Amino acid sequence: MTENTDGYEQNRTKFIQNAQVNGEKQDIYIDECGTIRSVGTDISKEFRGQAECIIDASGMVAIPGLVNTHTHAAMSLLRGYADDMHLQEWLSEKIWPLEAHLTGEDVYWGTKLACLEMIRSGTTAFNDMYFFMKDAARAVDESGIRATFCHGFIDFDNPVKRETEIAATKDLVRHIKSAGNPRLQAAVGPHAPYTVSREGLEWCAEFSEHEEIMLHIHLSETEGEVSGCIEKHNMRPAAFLDSCGCLSERTLAAHCCWLDAEECSLLGRRRVSVSHNPSSNMKLAVNRALPYQALKDAGVNITLGTDGCSSNNNLDMFEEMKFAALLQKFYWNSDTLLPADEALAMATANGATALGIPTGVIQEGHPADIVLIDMATPSMVPMHNSVSNIVYSCSGGAVDTVICDGSILMSDKFIPGEKDILEKAQETSFRLVERANAPQ
Repeated sequence: MTENTDGYEQNRTKFIQNAQVNGEKQDIYIDECGTIRSVGTDISKEFRGQAECIIDASGMVAIPGLVNTHTHAAMSLLRGYADDMHLQEWLSEKIWPLEAHLTGEDVYWGTKLACLEMIRSGTTAFNDMYFFMKDAARAVDESGIRATFCHGFIDFDNPVKRETEIAATKDLVRHIKSAGNPRLQAAVGPHAPYTVSREGLEWCAEFSEHEEIMLHIHLSETEGEVSGCIEKHNMRPAAFLDSCGCLSERTLAAHCCWLDAEECSLLGRRRVSVSHNPSSNMKLAVNRALPYQALKDAGVNITLGTDGCSSNNNLDMFEEMKFAALLQKFYWNSDTLLPADEALAMATANGATALGIPTGVIQEGHPADIVLIDMATPSMVPMHNSVSNIVYSCSGGAVDTVICDGSILMSDKFIPGEKDILEKAQETSFRLVERANAPQ
């Protein structure tokens, strides 16, 4: 319960009292800059009187805001549009033809819808690859959460198309950087080794290094990608990317289902982060789970992502944590693989590390990206182990309050403007489908 109803206003000091943090009841003081000034059991006397907004978190667990490291946010408009199909048919017959009719306004409202869903389910930062990304950035800016944006760079070995993609990438990075918003970051986004030429990949690698920004790419999602890369380049995808300069500590590689042992070691040596997307990989039947243990042993930073809503079909990172843990145990036949505490770390601290943002923890000096989970939710009772309940029991529906960069985005499950976003997103999606299916 939030006292002082101006809590949604920014630049107000806040005091969260009686929250369970790391298994202990503690208070959290957030200063006017949105930074956690103090966390502890005995800080009330010093800080409570300074707070302009008091949040009573009795009966709630506080966790860091969740970080979704791979998605295509505006594809929320495509939720349920095409399901239960073979991957290539799904792409070529449904998704790509519809995306050809996308406008910037579509992407704006699709991203608004995605941000709304993420806030409601406790995600405060995400990593996005799509099109019309200036419009996506506008939506995220208004939502109050964090995001890293890249234009989906696809050239299909076409030099003319490559120059167009280079120009689009430069324009987006310039736009994001000029905005000067610390919640918004730019990245370079070569789609995948099978959709981008060597020349395109090499340019992306050089641009990422020059601009000191992340490189976001799909890697070895399917077995066919691997065999195709070997046939075309005489090497596996990870080795090919490395030969193009695309593997470094700035790289975030999504999926990574079909890596072999040497590729896992290579990613570790290059300090690459990977994004595990279990729901999408299972739904699209890629026939192999990310090799979690091999990547972990190689020192790879392993994170978690939902992928887009047309292949998931939601953005609930609580669900993704559970599926990640269950898929690893099932596929690799190991009941102790990927325990709950590691799944939670993937969705918080590891994700923040991959995106280069100072969140993912509830500690003094870090930005206040904090989620309060209501323990008076049936799936959270009894509370023998809060981390176990968070990963295996509850869903995003248990989230009560969301704070990002010190600003309250949801309180007592209320998000300002939610109804209007839902109505406009529904209307936008239907109009997109009408345009795509209209007689040519």
